[in-house]
Amino acid sequence: MPERSKSSSVSNLPLILDIDDFKGDFSFDALFGNLVNELLPSFQEEEADTAGGHGLGGTEALPNGHDRASSDAAKFAQGDSIPLFPEVDALLSLFKDSCKELIDLRKQVDGRLHNLKKEVSTQDAKHRKTQTELEKGVDGLFDSFARLDSRISSVGQTAAKIGDHLQSADAQRETASQTIELVKYLMEFNSSPGDLMELSPLFSDDSRVAEAASIALKLRSFAEEDIARAVPSVVGSATASRGLEVAVANLQEYCNELENRLLSRFDAASQRRELSTMSECAKILSQFNRGSSAMQHYVATRPMFIDVEIMNSDTRLVLGDQGSQASPSNVARGLSSLYKEITDTVRKEAATIMAVFPSPNDVMSILVQRVLEQRVTALLDKLLLKPSLVNPPPMEEGGLLLYLRMLAVAYEKTQELARELRAVGCGDLDVEGLTESLFSSHMDEYPEHEQASLGQLYQAKLDELRAENQNVSDSTGTIGRSKGTSVASSHQQISVAVVTEFVRWNEEALTRCTLFSSQPATLAANVKAVFTCLLDQVSQYITDGLERARDSLTEAAAMRERFVLGTNLSRRVAAAAASAAEAAAAAGESSFRSFMVAVQRCGSSVAIVQQYFANSISRLLLPVDGAHAASCEEMAAAMSSAEGAAYKGLQQCIETVMAEVERLLSAEQKATDYRSPDDGMAPDHRPTNACTRVVAYLSRVLEAAFTALEGLNKQAFLTELGNRLYKGLLNHWQKFTFNPSGGLRLKRDITEYGEFVRSFNAPSVDEKFELLGILANVFIVAPESLSSLFEGTPSIRKDAQRFIQLREDYKSAKLASRLSSLWSGSS
Repeated sequence: MPERSKSSSVSNLPLILDIDDFKGDFSFDALFGNLVNELLPSFQEEEADTAGGHGLGGTEALPNGHDRASSDAAKFAQGDSIPLFPEVDALLSLFKDSCKELIDLRKQVDGRLHNLKKEVSTQDAKHRKTQTELEKGVDGLFDSFARLDSRISSVGQTAAKIGDHLQSADAQRETASQTIELVKYLMEFNSSPGDLMELSPLFSDDSRVAEAASIALKLRSFAEEDIARAVPSVVGSATASRGLEVAVANLQEYCNELENRLLSRFDAASQRRELSTMSECAKILSQFNRGSSAMQHYVATRPMFIDVEIMNSDTRLVLGDQGSQASPSNVARGLSSLYKEITDTVRKEAATIMAVFPSPNDVMSILVQRVLEQRVTALLDKLLLKPSLVNPPPMEEGGLLLYLRMLAVAYEKTQELARELRAVGCGDLDVEGLTESLFSSHMDEYPEHEQASLGQLYQAKLDELRAENQNVSDSTGTIGRSKGTSVASSHQQISVAVVTEFVRWNEEALTRCTLFSSQPATLAANVKAVFTCLLDQVSQYITDGLERARDSLTEAAAMRERFVLGTNLSRRVAAAAASAAEAAAAAGESSFRSFMVAVQRCGSSVAIVQQYFANSISRLLLPVDGAHAASCEEMAAAMSSAEGAAYKGLQQCIETVMAEVERLLSAEQKATDYRSPDDGMAPDHRPTNACTRVVAYLSRVLEAAFTALEGLNKQAFLTELGNRLYKGLLNHWQKFTFNPSGGLRLKRDITEYGEFVRSFNAPSVDEKFELLGILANVFIVAPESLSSLFEGTPSIRKDAQRFIQLREDYKSAKLASRLSSLWSGSS
C-alpha cells in the first residue's frame, strides 16, 4: 500500500509500492483508492462543514458542498483568485510518481522473469537428460524381468513334472505296499479250507471292522476275478488258480460271518435306539451287496410286519367284529383310520432311515413296497372276496353290488394312501403302479361284474314289482274284474320312478368306471358296456309295459266280440247283452286311458335316458373316435322295440275308439232321425242323439291322448283317427234314407263332428268334413238343382252318387236317369 505525509501541502516524496501488492487477489480500484484517499478526505470534510452552515439558506449547493453565492461574494470581497479544486496538483504529482515507480517495478519484474526463464530452461535440459537415462534403465529392467519370468516358468514346469513323478511313485509305492499287505492277507485266507483261526488280528478286532470288511471284499473280488481269468488258460495257470478257490471260500465264509456280526450289532443298537452305532454299521454293511441285506433286515424287523396282533387289529378296525356284515361306509372310515396310522408309522420310520442309512431312498423304497405288498395286501385279501359270476351272492346278502362298492372304497382309499406315501418319500418306487397291481385280479373282470350287478339289480326290481302287483290283485279281488271295468288296472303300469332308479344304478356304476379306468379308451369301453345295460333294461321295461297295456286293449276287444249277438232276441236277453256291451265299452275306454298313460310314461322315460346320456355319457365317449356315434346308434336301436309296441298299441287304440263309435251310432241312431214325417211341425235343428253321444265319448276319451301324445306322434295319431272317423261315418250313413228335413238334421250332425275334429289341428281331416257338409246338400236341394252342386267340387261326385241314392225320392223322381249324363261326364 503507498504511504505519504498527511500535511495539506503537496509533497514530492516518492511513493512506496511493493511488488507483493500485485500478487493474489489484485484490484486496481483498491490500489487507486489507497493512493488518493490521503488527499481527498480533508476536502470532503470542508464540503460537509460548508453544507452544514448554509443548509437553510435555500440557495443551490455545489456538489463539493460549498454554497455558490457565498463563494462568489467572498471572491469579490477579497479581490484575489482561489482554485476551485486545489488537490489536483497534488494528485497529478502523485500520479506521476506512481507511474515512475510502476515502471521501475515492471523492469524489476521483467528482469526476474528473464532470470527465471533461463533457470527453467537449464533445469528442463537436465530433466530431459535424466529422463532419457531412466527410460533406458527401465527397458533394461523389463528385459531382465522377462528373462527371469521365463526361467521361473521353466523351473516350475520341471518341478511340476518332478512332483507328478514323485506322486505317481508314491502312489505306486502305496499300491505296492497295499498289495503286499493284501497278498499277505490272501495267503492267510488261502492256508486251508474253513480255517479262520490263524488270521491277522485285523480280522477279529471289533474296532477295525470297517477296515477288515474293505480288505476282505477286495481280496474276494481279486480272487474271483483271477479264477474267472484262469478258466480259458493253460493247465498250469489253472492249477495255480485252484489254490485261490480255497481263499475265495474262506473269504466268503468270513464275509458272511462279518455281515452277520454287523447285523447283530445293528439289531442291538436298534433296540437301544443308538442311531450313531446303527449308522456306523449300516455304512459298513453298505459295502456288502450295496447294503441290501441291512436294508432288507431292517425293514423285515419292523413291528408292523411281524406282530400278529397288529395284523388282527387292522382286520378288526376295517371289517369290524367277526361275523358282522361290514358296510361300505364303515369300511371307508376304517380304511381312512388305518391308512393314516400306516402313514404316520412310515413317516416316523423315515426319520430313522434318514439318520442311519447312507442310501435312505433305497430303504424307503423297500419299506413302502413291503407295506403295500404285505400289510395292505393282507387286508385287501380279507376285504375283497371276488364273487362268482355263475353263482353270484344273493341280493339279501348285498349281491354283486356290495362287492363293487367295497372294491371302489378300497381302491379309492388305497390310492390316497399311495399319494400320502409318495409325499413322505419312497425313493424310485413306482408306488402308483404297485398300487394298481394290488387290484389287477379284480380289474380283469370288473366290466363283467358291473354288468352282472346291474342285471341282478334289474331282476330283483322286477321280482319286487311283480310281488307288489300280485298283492294288489289279491287285495282287490275279482268283483270289479267280473264286471269288465278293471281289465287295465289288473296289469302293472310303467313307472317313471322305476326308470329313474335304473338311471341311478347306472350313474353309480359310471362313477366306478371313471374311478377304475385311467386310460380314455378303457374308460370309453367300460362306459359303453355299462350304458348298454341301461338301454337294455329301459327298453325291455317300457316295451313290456306297453305290451301289457296292449294286452288290456286286446282283452277289451275280446270282450266286445263276445257280446255281439243276433237280432232275434228276447227283451231280457237283449237287455243283458246291452249291459254286457256297456261293460265291454267301459273296459275299452279304461284300456285306452291306460295305454295312453303308458305311452306318456314311456316318453318321459326315454327323455330321462337321453338327458342322462347328454349330461354324463357323452363327455366320456367323445375323446375316443366313433364311440359317441356308436352309442347314439345303439340307443336308437334299443328304443325301436318300444316304438314298435307303441305304434301297434296306438293302432289298437284307434280300433277301440272306432268300435265304440260304431256301437254308439248303431245303438243310438234311429231311422226317423233323418226321415222325419211331414206333420207340419218346425224341423229339429239339434244334433241327433247319436251324434251327441259320439262327440261326448270322443271328447272324454281323447283327453288322455291330448295329454299323453305330443309333436309328430300326436299329429299322426289324430290324423289317422280323423280319417277313420270320416270313413266310419260315411259307412254308417249308408244305412239310412234321407228326406230334406233329414238332410238338414244330417248337416247339423256333420257340423257338430267338424267342429270337434277341428281340435285335431289336422288340415286334411278338416277338409274332408267340410266336403261332407257340401255333400249333405244332396238331400236338401230339389232334384233339378243337383247337377249344380258339384260344379265347383268334382272330387266328391263319387260319394255324391252313393248319397243321392239314399234320397227318399230317388226312385219316384227318377234321379238315376236324370243324372246319368252327369255321372257319365264325370267318368
